[in-house]
Amino acid sequence: MAYAIEGRLLEACSCGGPCPCWVGDDPDGGTCDGLVAYHYDKGHINDIDVSGLTVALLAHIPGNILQGNWKVAVHVDSKATPQQKEAILAAHTGKLGGPLAELAPLIGEVLGVYDAPIDFNVKEGKGTIRVGEVVSAEMQPYTDAQGRPTKLVDSIFSTIPGSPAYLGKAMSYRVNLPKHKMQWEFNGRNAVLGEFRFEA
Repeated sequence: MAYAIEGRLLEACSCGGPCPCWVGDDPDGGTCDGLVAYHYDKGHINDIDVSGLTVALLAHIPGNILQGNWKVAVHVDSKATPQQKEAILAAHTGKLGGPLAELAPLIGEVLGVYDAPIDFNVKEGKGTIRVGEVVSAEMQPYTDAQGRPTKLVDSIFSTIPGSPAYLGKAMSYRVNLPKHKMQWEFNGRNAVLGEFRFEA
């Protein structure tokens, strides 16, 4: 088995909520500036344990998400060993097949790969993420009248195929990566949270 990983997903972007991309619509304003972060609670890739690590992708999406051509700056948890980093990148670039290989073709250009301390603190759809001095965001889920997180299932697009997504709101979302012309700040915009289990 190439990989068996499970953990939590966190997304934030420039769109208003709920996320139009997940239902196949064009992003608000025609383009999307987003963050997609995967935190591995446990699992292995190519027999290498990646438990406790996070990978975060900053993406500029130039149009409809299903058309691809994303420009991405990848940040790998600085706690990762060279072997762990290599395994994580292999999985997320589609080289190992499985669900992650279905997402990889959407990336048109990798602007850079960086090591950064990543603080991923999300539980039940609420929490924060910080990626070095580059990204900070705080999010919370939408809920029903009983306080249960609002779920999105059976959508045309998903970064966590096979699992429900929790629709939410990023109370704050800041990115500062001028090297790649990625500098933005939004409040009260879209967030998506969820849990994943991938095998290949």
